[in-house]
Amino acid sequence: MKRSYQHPAVPRTLSKARKEGFVRKLAGAALCMGGLFFAASPASAQEYDLTMSVIVSPGDGYSILTQSVPERVAKATNGKVKVTVSDSLVPPAQIATAIREGRVDMSAALHTYLAADEPRMGIFNLPGLINTAQEYKKVGDAFWFEDTKKIWQEKWGAIVLANGVWCTQQLFSKEPIKTLEDFKGKRLRVHNPQTAEVVNALGGKPVPLPVPEIYPALERGVIDGLFTSTCVGNALEYWRLAKNVQNWSLGPLNGWAILANPASWNSLPPEVQQQVAGVMAQIQEEAFSRYDEFVGNAMKKMESEGVTFWVAPDAERDRLMQAKYIGPSYDAWYKRAKEVGFDGKAYIEKVRAVLGKPSGG
Repeated sequence: MKRSYQHPAVPRTLSKARKEGFVRKLAGAALCMGGLFFAASPASAQEYDLTMSVIVSPGDGYSILTQSVPERVAKATNGKVKVTVSDSLVPPAQIATAIREGRVDMSAALHTYLAADEPRMGIFNLPGLINTAQEYKKVGDAFWFEDTKKIWQEKWGAIVLANGVWCTQQLFSKEPIKTLEDFKGKRLRVHNPQTAEVVNALGGKPVPLPVPEIYPALERGVIDGLFTSTCVGNALEYWRLAKNVQNWSLGPLNGWAILANPASWNSLPPEVQQQVAGVMAQIQEEAFSRYDEFVGNAMKKMESEGVTFWVAPDAERDRLMQAKYIGPSYDAWYKRAKEVGFDGKAYIEKVRAVLGKPSGG
């Protein structure tokens, strides 16, 4: 394949327009300096501009940590790498494919958005399997982070730089939902296929909605409630319309990952890659170590606004975990696993073994 000429002093990560402008500036500088510009060694002063797409998620550890990337990376690389973070570069549903297509250099993508296509991305949405951030990290460290690293590379052409976790998912609803019978007929926004299967089995009506449409949908009565991050629910003030905030531990966790486009990543010198990788390792560590802090801050803020939190009692949770309610979720997951080409039941047993939980049979 014929390649277009790339000026050696122009970072490959710049957009086409910025590259052209960069070249014009170089040419002008060379003329002004009598052609002596390139006699100097530009390598040490070379800078790299990277664009990073994120989704709107105010208040969550996801946003707190991803918004800190520019400052952390600039400090670690002594200003060589400039990262521009934006939540308007690509639509949320395209945040992973944008990396593969080279539309952005980096992104902070959600595993859950890809779970229908690749079920291994949604293991934490299976009811009763992974219930805490500590359990998620334990499974991740044991094998899942490495597994998904390969999947990101093979299916989305992405390099994983860090993994993180959302604040606890809770059910915000207009009317109390404190028994399994209360789910019947309720139109609830869900964001993953496994929770949708459970809501459907309970007699509810799962509704997929992008974040910008949720508040208007609550106002107009299009939905009766939603499953969402505690932190996002607080920041976007869903509790003003959905005053009941309930923890059913139904798909309580969701993961996210900071990804890089291979061409953009490989344009960085090895020593700069190492500096950026160090920042990403720190972000991953904080995503888990500060998890309780992020959730706690959001809950305190809502409590100051008069919100009372409710946690499903063990008896009601036991009822929820009956096969007739959660079975369809696992069955759909196993079916999709077979279509993708792996043994879903063996994979889940591997997760249970890591967590010391009894076999699911």
